[in-house]
Amino acid sequence: MQQKNILILSEGFGTGHTQAAYAISEGLKNQFIHTKVIELLKFLHPNLAPHFFNVYRKTLDVQPKIYEKLYKSQYENSLNRFTQMILHRIFYARTYSFIDHFQPDTILCTHPFPNAVIARLKRLGLQVPLYTVVTDYVIHGAWITPETDKYLIPTEEIKRQLIKKNVPEEKIMISGIPIHSKFWKTNEKLKIRDKFGLQPIPTVLIMGGGWGMMKYNELMEYLLFWKDKIQFIICMGNNEKARKKIISNSKFQHPNIHILGFTKAIDELMDVSDLLITKPGGITCTEGLVKQLPMIFYNPIPGHEEENCQFFLNHHLAEKLTSIDELKFWLNQLVQQQKITFQSKSFCTTQFSVDEINCLI
Repeated sequence: MQQKNILILSEGFGTGHTQAAYAISEGLKNQFIHTKVIELLKFLHPNLAPHFFNVYRKTLDVQPKIYEKLYKSQYENSLNRFTQMILHRIFYARTYSFIDHFQPDTILCTHPFPNAVIARLKRLGLQVPLYTVVTDYVIHGAWITPETDKYLIPTEEIKRQLIKKNVPEEKIMISGIPIHSKFWKTNEKLKIRDKFGLQPIPTVLIMGGGWGMMKYNELMEYLLFWKDKIQFIICMGNNEKARKKIISNSKFQHPNIHILGFTKAIDELMDVSDLLITKPGGITCTEGLVKQLPMIFYNPIPGHEEENCQFFLNHHLAEKLTSIDELKFWLNQLVQQQKITFQSKSFCTTQFSVDEINCLI
C-alpha cells in the first residue's frame, strides 16, 4: 500500500487548536500514513508570529470587548472572498509553495484561518480534499467554506446549525473533539500523588488555559483561606512570568499549593482531582468531560469560550462561577467529603475516531 501524506494545519491562537491537531496526528500515524502538523503562520513567519500572537493575547486580557465585537460581527457569515484574499496575501502568501513541496493527499484544518486559505487555494485550482475539524462547541461563520469536503464536528446541535447555514448534510460528520487518547484511560491515584508530592485530601485543579491567562485576583486570594483543608494544583501553562510571580508570593508558599507551568500530565492531574476550575476552552472542556471531573468555569473569553460555557450549562455538565459565595459552597462540599457532580447522564461526548478519517482518506 502506498504511503499517504496528511497535512494538519493549525494556528497558535491559544494552544487548543494545535493540541487537537497533534491528537489527530497521534491517532492516524501508522506505516502507511505520514502526518505533518504545522502552525501555519509560525511556520511561514517565524519572526512575525510571536509578536502577532502577543498582541492577540494582550487584546483578550486588556480589551476583551474588542475581540467580542470582531467575533460577533462575523458570527453568522463565512469569511468573504476579500477577507480570504487579504489573509492569504498578507500572512499566507507562500502556502501554495509549501503544499506543493509536501504533496499532501489530504489537508485537515483545526483553525478557521488556514481553513479559509486552503479553501481559497482550492477555488483557484488546488486539488486536495479539505477536512475542517471544529474544536469548540459552537460553529462560528469563519469555519464555513463551500470548498470544505467534510466537517468533523462535536455535537448534533452544530450539525443542525450547519444544515441551517445550507451546508449539505453529507458533508457533516459528528466525530467529537479530538483529544489525546490518554484522557480515555484512568491513572492510578496513588502513583500520581507520589509523582507530584500530593496529599490524599480534597484536591482542586485550577487551569488558565495554555497561555496561563490567570491573574492574582479576588478568586486566587479567596482560595488561600482553604489551603489547610484543600489541596490546590494551579497550572499556569506557558505563562512563565505569571508562574514565577505567584511562586515568589509568600502567601502561596504552602505544602498544599502546587504551582505548575506547562505540563503534559493534565490527564494524571485530572484523575487525582475532585474539582476543576478552568476557562472553558473546547479542548479542556472535553478533557474534563471525558474524565468525568466536575467543572466550574470562570472568566470566559467573550466569543467562543462564552459559547462553550453556555453549551455546558445548558446540558448541566458544569457550573459558571459568578460569585465568591458560590465558590464557598462548592469548596465546603469538598471539605465535607460530599461528591460533587454536574454531569448529565443523558449526555456523553463522542470519542474522536481516526478510523472514520482513514476511511475518508
